[in-house]
Amino acid sequence: MIAFHAAIPVLRSFDEGKARDFYCGFLGFSPGFQHRFHPGAPLYFEVERAGLKLHLSEHHGDATPGSTVFVQMSGVAEFHAELIGRDYPNNRPGLEDLPWGRQVEVIDPFGNRLRFCQQD
Repeated sequence: MIAFHAAIPVLRSFDEGKARDFYCGFLGFSPGFQHRFHPGAPLYFEVERAGLKLHLSEHHGDATPGSTVFVQMSGVAEFHAELIGRDYPNNRPGLEDLPWGRQVEVIDPFGNRLRFCQQD
C-alpha cells in the first residue's frame, strides 16, 4: 500500500546565525538534527514547531533562494500576536483576511516566503 506521510520543504540559507535567529528566535522553531560533511562545509539542518518540519540548506544545489512555502495551520491569530510581540526588527508581518483564509506571511533573511494560513 502506498502512503505519503509528510512533505518537508527544503529552503536555501546562506548564514547559520541569521537562519537560527529567524527560525528559532523569531518564529519559535526548535532546532533538530544538523549535518556537515566536514568542519567548514555547508550546513544542512532541520527546524520544527508544532508538527511542521523545515530543512534549511547552505548547499548550492539543494534549493532555490526566494521560494515560497504555504503552511496550513490553526491558531494563526495567536501566532501573529506572538510574532508581533517579539523584538525582531526585520519582520513585522500583518494578519490578512484573504479569499482562501487568514494569513500571515514572513520573509526569511534569504528571500524565502512562508505563508501561514488558517482555512476554516
